[in-house]
Amino acid sequence: MEQAKSNSPKLFVSTAIENKDEVEERYERAYNYFQSLVADCTEKEAHDALNNAVCKNHEEVSVGMLMSILTEPQNATKCYRDLTLITRDGLTCVLNNLSNLILERYLKFSDTTRNQLMWLIKEMIRNAVTGIDNVCWNLMRYASGGDITPKNIILVESLLDMFIEHRGWLDKFPVLICMVVYTYLRLVEDHNIPQLMNLRQKEVNFVITLIRERFTDVLSLGRDLVRLLQNVARIPEFNQLWQDILVNPKSLSPTFTNVLQLLQTRTSRRYLQSRLTPDMERKLVFLTSQVRFGHHKKYQEWFQRQYLATPESQSLRSDMIRFIVGVIHPTNELLCSDIIPRWAVIGWLLTTCTSNVAASNAKLALFYDWLFYDPEKDNIMNIEPAILVMHHSMRSHPAVTATLLDFLCRIIPNFYPPYAEKVRQGIFNSLQQIIEKRVLPNLHPLFDSQKLDRELRSTVRETFKEFCTNGNGEGVSGIRDEGTDDAIPRVGSDEPAFSDDEEETITPTIAEDTDDDDLPLSEVRARERPELAAALPLVLRPLAETLLDERTSSSATALLDACGSPSPTPKALADLFAAAVQEATPLRISNNPAPAELDNAINSPLFSMFNYLIDSSSGAEHKRKLVLETFKEIHSQGSLRCVGFSLLFYLRVCYERDRRSERDSAKRRNVKFKADVYKDYCSYLELKLAESLADDFERCQEYDTNVLVWLIPDVYREFKDQAQNHIRLLHAIVSTLDACQLQRLICLTLQGNLMMFKSDDITTMLSTSLGWETFEQYCLWQLLTAHDISVEDVLPIIPKLSFKEHSEALTSVLLMLKQERPTADVVRQLFCRTYDEEDTSVVSTLMYWCQDYEDKVGDLVAALLSTRYPGTSPNKRKRPGKHSMPPNAPPSAELVLKHLEQMRMCCVEQDDMSIFNMECMQKALQQAQSNSSDSLREEEIVKPKQAKRRKKAISDSD
Repeated sequence: MEQAKSNSPKLFVSTAIENKDEVEERYERAYNYFQSLVADCTEKEAHDALNNAVCKNHEEVSVGMLMSILTEPQNATKCYRDLTLITRDGLTCVLNNLSNLILERYLKFSDTTRNQLMWLIKEMIRNAVTGIDNVCWNLMRYASGGDITPKNIILVESLLDMFIEHRGWLDKFPVLICMVVYTYLRLVEDHNIPQLMNLRQKEVNFVITLIRERFTDVLSLGRDLVRLLQNVARIPEFNQLWQDILVNPKSLSPTFTNVLQLLQTRTSRRYLQSRLTPDMERKLVFLTSQVRFGHHKKYQEWFQRQYLATPESQSLRSDMIRFIVGVIHPTNELLCSDIIPRWAVIGWLLTTCTSNVAASNAKLALFYDWLFYDPEKDNIMNIEPAILVMHHSMRSHPAVTATLLDFLCRIIPNFYPPYAEKVRQGIFNSLQQIIEKRVLPNLHPLFDSQKLDRELRSTVRETFKEFCTNGNGEGVSGIRDEGTDDAIPRVGSDEPAFSDDEEETITPTIAEDTDDDDLPLSEVRARERPELAAALPLVLRPLAETLLDERTSSSATALLDACGSPSPTPKALADLFAAAVQEATPLRISNNPAPAELDNAINSPLFSMFNYLIDSSSGAEHKRKLVLETFKEIHSQGSLRCVGFSLLFYLRVCYERDRRSERDSAKRRNVKFKADVYKDYCSYLELKLAESLADDFERCQEYDTNVLVWLIPDVYREFKDQAQNHIRLLHAIVSTLDACQLQRLICLTLQGNLMMFKSDDITTMLSTSLGWETFEQYCLWQLLTAHDISVEDVLPIIPKLSFKEHSEALTSVLLMLKQERPTADVVRQLFCRTYDEEDTSVVSTLMYWCQDYEDKVGDLVAALLSTRYPGTSPNKRKRPGKHSMPPNAPPSAELVLKHLEQMRMCCVEQDDMSIFNMECMQKALQQAQSNSSDSLREEEIVKPKQAKRRKKAISDSD
């Protein structure tokens, strides 16, 4: 066995002292399994063996064949052909594993693996495999800027040649076209050396062609497209493109008006992210989310040695600054912690920049969102770092603040002179937003600091005079002719450190000897962050740090797999996973998620924990109990609110995956949703199942409505007894839905795939719903109608509905009654409604029925009225007291007569008294008249004038 392992082909390059990681071991296991199936077999035997194996273990067979393709060029063609024949999911499993390999391990690929990867991608493009565009996107991220090493240039050129060769395929993916344009526009800038001129010209020709032919698609890149075009504007082809953009925009696209259209569009975060390799991204995210201030120097030094040590890497700083500004948006909790802030990382990148051109581009990258900032469309998090860099650098690095302020002043007239006023307005909007949102309490200490030279202070005051007055028309420092030390203001009480600094002159030796980079954070009461890794056994700490760094399912699985003896405490694991999940990407999906999107959605630490809840293999019970204990601790702490609905989501993904893997329709129907896993989870945490479902749906709506709607059919099918008619669960749903989602649920109901209600005890639910918002009630009644809830089920609430306060429900009930034939029960409940002359619901229903069922209505109303006045002497009749009437008692005589009077007035207006001329009605009215007190007599109704009778559609035999 050891010999077999040692002879296995290698995906990765590793040194003698490096141990295999879990990814490498997994691929080797899958490869050996694949080889065991086909070794010494004829082609037919091998094909049969693979077909049999793939039914039981689709993923392992697919992964084994993928490794063979990536490591054995001589077998790749045959193996790929076999893979396409046996796949059960259109190669989705292979694509997902391929994307994960690229994102997590590409830098460790051997040369053979890299070459075979390109070969495989081209084959999949030729075969139009769905999803290969995502693999191309992920691989393009490794075509790094600021890197002209041979390996990077080979990748850059290989991808370029592939896109040129398969241009027809590329044109089908507008988003990928934008990615290609954005990537190669950025790379052209770096390839300005003699040995790369052929590549550069090929890049220029291709990008120019793409931009001109697909300009409507490229418009979606927004303002950073302009920034990259500015960097290559001296290349003749791009210079000509600039002339068309500025002078003849319609020649590029009928929808393109001018360059302002681009500049006012914020570039999507996905493109800003794409110009950093996944490895760089992980390190920068780790630096800004895990490294404590004061401990950051060693990480920055390592990062600089790794990525920023060469002259070519100077241009990479702009990419990093755009990523930090546009993609890394820390939570309020993180902003209040002692983690190194974004402005400090950007300040470090600026101060280590040695090229003037790169420094200028870095400043532009920092301020770029300021220039056309619109508070309605743009995000304040994009402008916050720049003002904080200037603010915090004033004390210890005033030269940094000075050069940034100088740049900000000069950019207004020089960015594009025809738009100088628009740039000024954008910067003004930015500063106004900074003040309004209290990023800084005021700008006076920054714009009027004595540490700025006199000429710059004058320029700043002139440029930003709206922010440099103290209300008396003077500069904030009170300076009229010359600046003096005694005129320097004290900064407000919320800036104590700076007030001392600017009030007194600090001796040069102190300023030189003191590193004040961490001073601003010491002025904030930092929330103490637990030492998460230190709470675990020593052997688990590196895995915990990896989990906090990567926040992926694989890193969480590696940690949990290693939890043996000694085992971590549930509390330590709860703290660790809570921190990892809170920083991970929240669970979100589209309204109709594809399998690849679902697989990507569950690539987070939380979902790896769920794997252990469904693992039924021997020896898995210890891990299952540890995970359940961890969830119990998380629940008691209240540190994560997403566990329950994420578990339901995970079970639905597993259910869908199991169904897709079954080609036989009968077997597919027999696939079960593992509802018992959720029930066991609730039982272990001592939660009531129905209430837990409601809690989880209420929390889910805070995260993503698409997830909630996607879960509804399965929850109501698998937890029918708990879910149907559950008031809180239902309210969580209807308070979330939009019209499109409501329609989707109604369609599922009509198909027979959703049953949300049962007739039992529906009255309680309906009564509770009367206090809901209008659209919530609208959704409820639409769903009720789709479920064929009968009128008999809603009869008990009819008397309770106020026409003013419950108009939504009353309207829905009236529309239901409109579809029904009159019955004694319905008529009785209608007449039980409280009388109000403004409320016409009773008379409207009766008048509508009279169009087709007048005789029936007359008989029912007459019978009801007669029961209120039995044919006995009033002296012998027992008159019950008001409070002795049972809840479901018929309406009182007085109430019946009031409704009839309202109906009589309506008939008079329509000049049609036919219903009152009916013999049964006359008899009932006369009986009522003879047995009523004077105040209740309806003499006008008895023997009214004759009027034409309505034409009845059917006889009253109904």
